[in-house]
Amino acid sequence: MDYHDCVSAFPYWHTHTGYEIGAVLGNVNAAIEIKSCQEECPRHLRGLKAFGEEHPNARLIIVSLDVAPRTFNNAEVMPATHFLQELWNHKIY
Repeated sequence: MDYHDCVSAFPYWHTHTGYEIGAVLGNVNAAIEIKSCQEECPRHLRGLKAFGEEHPNARLIIVSLDVAPRTFNNAEVMPATHFLQELWNHKIY
């Protein structure tokens, strides 16, 4: 799928217990959680962790105001501008 031509909204994911993910890309290729913080904390990972248990091959990504890409408890943390570049260049999935 080429997101440049996408006309529908990105689907989100949630459980009956209240965990959710902001967006799911591709055929469950990547789960995206968007946070307006500069430093993530463990509670930001709850939805991603639940998603990863159901979809172990998916990339788990937190998009934030962080200054540099890094890994945090098995999730990729990407600054918003870095994420958008990767998405535009078809490198997210």
